[in-house]
Amino acid sequence: MGKDKDARGQRREFLKFAATGAASAAAIGVFSLPSAAAESGAKSKSEIPFFNVRRFGARGDGTTIDTPAINNAIAAAAEAGGGTVFFPAGMYASYSIHLKSNVSLYLESGAAILAASTSLEGTTTGGYDAAEPQGSWEPYQDYGHNHWHNSLIWGEDIHDVAILGPGLIWGKGLSRGHVDDIDLPKTDRPGVGNKAIALKNCRNVILRDFSMLAAGWFAILATGVDNLTIDNLKIDTNRDGMDIDCCRNVRVSNCSVNSPWDDAICPKSSFALGYSRATENVTVNNCYVTGGYQLGTLLDGTFKRLGAEFKHPTGRIKCGTESNGGFKNITISNCVFESCRGFALETVDGALCEDITFTGITMRDVRNSPLFLRLGTRMRGPKDAPVGRLKRVLISNVVSSAALPELCSIVSGVPGHRIEDIKISDVYLQQLGGGTTAMAELNPLEKESEYPEPSMFGGLPSSGFFLRHVKNIEMSNVEIATEQPDARPAFWINDVEGADFFRVNVPRASRAFAMRDVREFRVFGSRKIKETTLEQAAHQEL
Repeated sequence: MGKDKDARGQRREFLKFAATGAASAAAIGVFSLPSAAAESGAKSKSEIPFFNVRRFGARGDGTTIDTPAINNAIAAAAEAGGGTVFFPAGMYASYSIHLKSNVSLYLESGAAILAASTSLEGTTTGGYDAAEPQGSWEPYQDYGHNHWHNSLIWGEDIHDVAILGPGLIWGKGLSRGHVDDIDLPKTDRPGVGNKAIALKNCRNVILRDFSMLAAGWFAILATGVDNLTIDNLKIDTNRDGMDIDCCRNVRVSNCSVNSPWDDAICPKSSFALGYSRATENVTVNNCYVTGGYQLGTLLDGTFKRLGAEFKHPTGRIKCGTESNGGFKNITISNCVFESCRGFALETVDGALCEDITFTGITMRDVRNSPLFLRLGTRMRGPKDAPVGRLKRVLISNVVSSAALPELCSIVSGVPGHRIEDIKISDVYLQQLGGGTTAMAELNPLEKESEYPEPSMFGGLPSSGFFLRHVKNIEMSNVEIATEQPDARPAFWINDVEGADFFRVNVPRASRAFAMRDVREFRVFGSRKIKETTLEQAAHQEL
């Protein structure tokens, strides 16, 4: 009788859990309702059990360390052949939680997994799992990219796993890797965790519907993960949102990320696996990224602005900086950027970056270049790696307003290595303007091997686009507008071969083009610019 009562209680919990959205996962065979026979120990081939962490001893009171109970529930589910580990409402303080194949976690409304605190100098007993050793390639990427086990939730070499539900993952006790933090532990100390979710060499992973707060160095670090779905997450964090590194077949959709201190959504291609592996076949769509709000105020809906002293928040979508393996077949579409840096596409460590589309984008209050495409020669990786390539990029249907005046959009390779085959269409870029005649005379240093960031060049001699070391670029239906008069040309072009401009519009009384060492140039179909074709222009203005 007692066992039947327990089974009925489990059924009620499951039905409540299914009604909040997990039922859709049943279609892929992750969930099914346990029968009384299953609860009593009988096996049923058609049923996958459902494990409540409280029945394994979790208290959920925010103080008791529930790590053993949570990991025991996961282990039991794995031993049973798979299942769902259920977190009812409560605050579950924990250290490292170990994901396993064929096991899903479900966080009910009102449920939160809390990253438990450690001392600022770490601990030799308890705490988070130790950072696993890396190989000789460790210097090729930062500490945070090199380790996965020192995390709140981690999995390695696993498959068919999910974290689902409308609950919260709160990284309160995690380090974010900033050496000047006085209230968070030092990231490389024993027992210290620095990521909320870390995955390495996994496949068939779903992260859906939950929220994340103050989630450490990375809210999500996925390295070598194939068939990854990240959907409907709200991330309000104190460093990176999600880093998708060396992954294939990735779908990121319907996510909101506030990450003032680092990037929001960031495909990477590091050497952290010990070899070069491209990030490829990726879609990012219907997402909102920002760096403009105080921590926690995206989640609580108050959207409190950061102060004026926080002038250069990050919060953007960026491909890079780690770029050893490459970026291929990537589409970013229908996304909103607000009070953050613009879109960045970077290959500086030898990566092949090709077949990228960026379309249907709105940007407001951009704090540096709205568009930044950079091929560089930092070459942080094996010594024999060749310089990378950046080619076949389509940018379309983009509107940007109120971007800072000193930095225009940038497409820049380095001497001897041009960016190739760029198509930019139906783009409206409104800058604050105010550029001076002195700025118009600038010729920024190349800085081939420096960390890629739009600010690396200092002030720029253009109000719209800075184009250098490019081959075959085409712009159509592009308008540059400035709020204040600007003495700089709309387009500054240097060492460019093959440049077509059709129906471009520039600010009234502004020069359109300043060209140096340009070949095969053409502009036509523009009201304010005389149709011109040039086989070569050593130094010319239009």
